[in-house]
Amino acid sequence: MSCVFGPVPSRRLGRSLGVDVVPFKTCTYDCIYCQLGRTTDCTVARQAWTPVADVLADVEARLPSRPDYITLSGSGEPTLYAQTRELIDGIKQRTDVPVAVLTNGSLLWRGEVRSDLMRADLVIPSLDAGDGPMFRAVNRPHAEITFEKMLEGLIRFRKEFAGEYWLEALLLGGYTAVESEIAKLAECVDRIRPDRLQINTVSRPPAEEFAVGVGPERLAELAGLFKQHAEVIADFSDVHKHADFAAGRQEILDLLGRRPCSVDDVAEGLGMHRNEVVKYLEELTAEKLLTGDRLGGKTYYRAAGR
Repeated sequence: MSCVFGPVPSRRLGRSLGVDVVPFKTCTYDCIYCQLGRTTDCTVARQAWTPVADVLADVEARLPSRPDYITLSGSGEPTLYAQTRELIDGIKQRTDVPVAVLTNGSLLWRGEVRSDLMRADLVIPSLDAGDGPMFRAVNRPHAEITFEKMLEGLIRFRKEFAGEYWLEALLLGGYTAVESEIAKLAECVDRIRPDRLQINTVSRPPAEEFAVGVGPERLAELAGLFKQHAEVIADFSDVHKHADFAAGRQEILDLLGRRPCSVDDVAEGLGMHRNEVVKYLEELTAEKLLTGDRLGGKTYYRAAGR
């Protein structure tokens, strides 16, 4: 399957052409809230799993779809791809569509990683905790990544990067969705000084059932505790209803009307990228057109009423 997928609808980036160059669940973290499940290869070793030329050929073939962004993200931590700089440069040579990188920010303390991202137009790192103990509880990082290293990387990259820098903070009930933890997070945000601060919460079935989301009213209250204006992005747009997404939406509904399926089942059955499937399932569940049941560590979706 191609490592390029979409364009998929994105709450923040409009029509986003995804570039997924890291094997599934190869990551520096094993976050308790991850909608893709538990990390199977927790590592800080960077590799070039897919030749840059192959990725660029796939990107070029999808450019007629007119994406708003070309987004490095996907099934693991994208900065683990050892040829990130060559990939971004190659995209820039082929199109003026802006390049975004969605990263957990865990490797920005490494100079070569910061350097690799300098040609991106937009980088969105995450910060989910305000101190070491909470960082280890929520993100479950590789042993080589300390909270202090991670935070220093976010601060240094902000000073060096000339593009847009948006910081995302994901809040969890029972963990960070309390005033004392927000105060610690806010201090870190003040040191980083991102262009935009975005607040999110769990909206898809997480890796661990005890990772629970925060309701919209409470999320808005917590967002108001930050000194910098915090934009709540934990909502659902109607972009899947646009004409160019209607076919995929209906195919998923038809499939799940026949039998329950996991994300992998839908992806394999319809020949879609799993990240694309997750986007559709998220919105269809929010619209109460689907329900999900947990079994054996997986969520199985079915059409509502079936």
